[in-house]
Amino acid sequence: MDFLCRTGLFGTFERKYLMRFDETTIEPSILRAVKEMGFEEMTPIQAEAIPLVMTGSDIIGQAQTGTGKTAAFGIPLLSMVDPKDHALQALILCPTRELAIQVAEELRNIAKFMHGVKILPVYGGQDISKQIRSLKGGVQVVIGTPGRVMDHMRRHTLKPETVKMICLDEADEMLDMGFREDIETILKELPESRQTLLFSATMPGPIMDLAKKYQKNAKVVKVVKKELTVPKIEQYYYEVRPQTKLEVLCRLLDMHDPKLSLVFCNTKRQVDELVSALQLRGYFADSLHGDLKQEQRDRVMNSFRNGKTEILVATDVAARGIDVDDVEAVFNYDVPQDDEYYVHRIGRTGRAGREGKAFTLVVGKEIYKLKDIMRYCKTKIHLQPIPSFNDVTAIKTEKLMDEIGSSIEEGGLDEYIRLIEKRLDDEEYTAIEVAAAFLKMKMGGDSTIEQEKGFDFGDTGAKAGMVRLFINLGKKQKVRPGDILGAIAGESGINGKLVGSIDMYDKYTFVEVPREYAAEVISAMKNVKIKGKTINVEPANKK
Repeated sequence: MDFLCRTGLFGTFERKYLMRFDETTIEPSILRAVKEMGFEEMTPIQAEAIPLVMTGSDIIGQAQTGTGKTAAFGIPLLSMVDPKDHALQALILCPTRELAIQVAEELRNIAKFMHGVKILPVYGGQDISKQIRSLKGGVQVVIGTPGRVMDHMRRHTLKPETVKMICLDEADEMLDMGFREDIETILKELPESRQTLLFSATMPGPIMDLAKKYQKNAKVVKVVKKELTVPKIEQYYYEVRPQTKLEVLCRLLDMHDPKLSLVFCNTKRQVDELVSALQLRGYFADSLHGDLKQEQRDRVMNSFRNGKTEILVATDVAARGIDVDDVEAVFNYDVPQDDEYYVHRIGRTGRAGREGKAFTLVVGKEIYKLKDIMRYCKTKIHLQPIPSFNDVTAIKTEKLMDEIGSSIEEGGLDEYIRLIEKRLDDEEYTAIEVAAAFLKMKMGGDSTIEQEKGFDFGDTGAKAGMVRLFINLGKKQKVRPGDILGAIAGESGINGKLVGSIDMYDKYTFVEVPREYAAEVISAMKNVKIKGKTINVEPANKK
């Protein structure tokens, strides 16, 4: 592993293996949530910190972003919470509102199956009366910035006397921002019996002073990241919606047509679901995850090595030890949980001097995680537009024409020329028609031209180069033009700037889209809901 762990005040060791979550005594409801989040093995900071925190020890944890430290304190903190007691039991201090929101979101995910546990972020810039109402309703875990926590304590809307555990997250950042006095004021108000956790990326003198003054026999847990080096691989990412991930992956597979590719998911369930979906679409895909026995794993790997399986979908844990030189592309179907995982994933392509490509699909707030990865790995991952059907068709045609050109240059076509000439004499086909038919067969008949044949676009009354579409929702359903534009751009992946006029009436709407994207938009909008209502999209009749 690319980590070094140190516990205690002296002595260093390197852990040979990492503990799995299902090997621990973590409460079943938390374990269930952790599995659903995609965690199988603990990161080093989690493996060292969680058991210590659960024994009641105060700890000083040195760890950077991207090491899994939120779960390292979040799991034992939530294990300590009594859902039946509505009083405040745990307090987490963060330097910024963004981190407070992020930590609260992760803790809510971990507490997903803990019924009755309420988690609330409090920070400046948000209406304090709303926070007060939530606090009065009973909240067991508060995550907040020091200033806003102090404000609530002064108003007596946050009662510190019931707190069993406090965690200072990114303590060095809080001190750098001038929060030391606020932090000390808060710590002095808490019960002597509370447990105090302190996490910081660096350990300057002021941090150690805080630890000495407000902690009791604190254990030190240190995780130092080695320099992460990213191999010379072309790296790209695509911003997608959850419901379009599969479609975008398939377009990328079709466009780049790698002989062997690895697709990474964060959970075993996602691996199985994705493999089923890919197989239904005709791809030669198979799965590799922790539930496979060694015999099954060997069979899958042999099939991948000899090219019978072209796409191997795997979890990070299961993919350890994969050593196949011919992997042309790696696809991160899910953004990895850890910076280190990203490096290990993409390092499986571009081996032995070959070219390699890595593609990452990013949904919503995952972009912040990807930026963390770029920062800590010192690498540039380039944003790319989602390829359209036209893009895929053009690339596939170009590759095929290159193959045809190579075949012509190699020669040996005389016998085939005679066969075609004989057929042309017997039938009324032209040589161009025969060539086009071969191209269609080789392309699988899935070009945009074929896609469009199912729709009689004709003259829909749109501007030149555009197609006017009818949508069965209008003003009476409280739908706005922005809702229509957002749905079309989000579902089909086309740039919203390409969408033309949107004319709304009481019960229906007309929208113009470029002709070359019309079939794609109609296909993408099937089964889509806007404002909770299922819509129907079809070519409009001429006015």
